[in-house]
Amino acid sequence: MAIESRNPLTNVVEKTFEEESDKNIEDKLIKAELAYTKWKNTSFEERSKLMKKAAEVLKKNKEAYANIMTIEMGKAKREGISEIEKCALACEYYAENAEDFLANAPLDVPSGKAYIAHDPMGIVLAIMPWNFPFWQVFRFAGPNLMAGNVGLLKHASNVPQCALAIQEVFQEAGFPKEVFQSLLIGSGKINSLIDDDRVKAVTLTGSEGAGIKVAERAGKNLKKSVLELGGSDPFIVLKDADIEKAAKTAAKARMINNGQSCIAAKRFIIEASIADEFLEVFKAEMQAIKLGDPMSEEFDYGPMASEDFAEDLLKQVSKSVEMGAEIITGGKRPDREGAFFEPTILFKVEPGMPAYEEELFGPVAVVLIAEDEEEAINIANDSRFGLGGSLWTKDIVRGQQIVRKINSGSVYINQLMASHPAVPFGGVKKSGYGRELSHLGIKEFVNQKTVWIAE
Repeated sequence: MAIESRNPLTNVVEKTFEEESDKNIEDKLIKAELAYTKWKNTSFEERSKLMKKAAEVLKKNKEAYANIMTIEMGKAKREGISEIEKCALACEYYAENAEDFLANAPLDVPSGKAYIAHDPMGIVLAIMPWNFPFWQVFRFAGPNLMAGNVGLLKHASNVPQCALAIQEVFQEAGFPKEVFQSLLIGSGKINSLIDDDRVKAVTLTGSEGAGIKVAERAGKNLKKSVLELGGSDPFIVLKDADIEKAAKTAAKARMINNGQSCIAAKRFIIEASIADEFLEVFKAEMQAIKLGDPMSEEFDYGPMASEDFAEDLLKQVSKSVEMGAEIITGGKRPDREGAFFEPTILFKVEPGMPAYEEELFGPVAVVLIAEDEEEAINIANDSRFGLGGSLWTKDIVRGQQIVRKINSGSVYINQLMASHPAVPFGGVKKSGYGRELSHLGIKEFVNQKTVWIAE
């Protein structure tokens, strides 16, 4: 099966790669296992030097890497550059903090001395998505390589050039070649990798359906897994909020990566008394967004990542409208070349509609009206997803009480949700389990070994 790098702006296949053979996969597994036996014994100092070098490589080549993302999945180049800078930040963060995070943790025991030691596990398989093709990988690779694990990357099949470029980053930084390897394979070869005893754990960022399959396979093999899946994040605006600021931020929160983000705000839950004022500003902000060539600074966003994704989104919107939803702005694909979709606001969305029940992975916002704070919380929790969310209020004390009632992995007050190396990231319900980033993320794939020494 050929793996294609197709430009969503032109629909032209830029490059084609042959899927790796079973023999090549076996060869990489052998090399990864051998590399682990040496890598796990390297010092934090040695790993840190190499990880800081990786950050330098990223920053030095950020324009080139951003270009690859733009060509393969349509990301606005300015966002691609920011993504690379964020990857470098993650490398530096773990280079500086991994040793402290994984230091022996003393235990209070009745006699003698006890502590928790943190040992690496071995080969970790990462199954990563296309929407943040560098960041998603580095937030896995940074902590795991610093912990002494080695990585095998099965990247999304539409971003093979990104997969190879990431592998080159680590090689140019001076990491042993087999410590991080990319596998250009389709999803059909994932099960055999999870089944392989040499692979000790698996992490996936992707759809709910993919997460279910990976979790089931990992469970059958009694292997640790971390899943970061879809989201339908609520953006709650209470009547005492700074409405103009909330509405302007709402447009940014929805349009991050052209709406193709698991943590992009998707459901805008507004108290009824301020709904008209919020919608006036929100609509104006969404209508002001310029679509065009993502390489150009003249435009805000380019196409979606593929024609198929744009068509799937159109079906969700059209079905919701058929069932009674109203379009405030947008709602269709422009009559032009490329996988474009207009920035869209849907109103009068009800339970049972695709726009209410499903994740809309593109530039479509759903506005829901709540009569009061209690109903806003109920609407926010009326979703099978629970990844993140935002709450807007001037009453910070009350706001902190409210966020404890929202069922999600994160809630940000008076700001859009965004990931950062120092902040734990992950969800609940159908948004997955486990945490990435911060001190929690680096401990997901280590053996937390108890050591108890007699007096």
